[in-house]
Amino acid sequence: MSENPLLEPIHGISLEDYSAACAKMGSGLSENEAAKALGVEFPVWQEANLLWQERMKEDATYQIVTLFGQYFGTADQHPKFSNLQTNVSPQSVGNIEKIKTDKDFYQELEVARQVAYDYGLDGANWIVDQYGIPLGDFQIAASLWNEQIHKDIAADYQKYNQTQNAYREKYTQLFSHAQGGNLADDIEF
Repeated sequence: MSENPLLEPIHGISLEDYSAACAKMGSGLSENEAAKALGVEFPVWQEANLLWQERMKEDATYQIVTLFGQYFGTADQHPKFSNLQTNVSPQSVGNIEKIKTDKDFYQELEVARQVAYDYGLDGANWIVDQYGIPLGDFQIAASLWNEQIHKDIAADYQKYNQTQNAYREKYTQLFSHAQGGNLADDIEF
């Protein structure tokens, strides 16, 4: 029995199960497939899904949200989901693995996604279209790199900022060119 009653499983679905299911659904697994992997009927999954969200709202300590993020980041290691793969190309599988193991690749795509949004595109879909990395896998990578990136910023903010600016410039040029340039490109002062 947990010290925090809000961490007790709902219909046999632990917070770790729930977090892994959410991560995998973000990577293309259907809710029905998630319920099946967890060994529950679909309506049981739906209710547990709603109740876990309600518990997160009730938890003034943010323990559930914190643990959710930790479990979300390790969803690939969850025994009920570790062998489940969505239909993705071999190149996508390589990129999905790379974003989780190559911090620079993750940081570059993080900037690219934001610049895509800045240019009116759906950045998450752009990442899927270009690299085959679904939002769920992107978010897993974010949770894996978050602590290290904060350490990097603390250790050498200037270097971190220069790298981010270089990525931003690269993708600003890419999206600007794809849209025929920026509005003020032809104005001379």
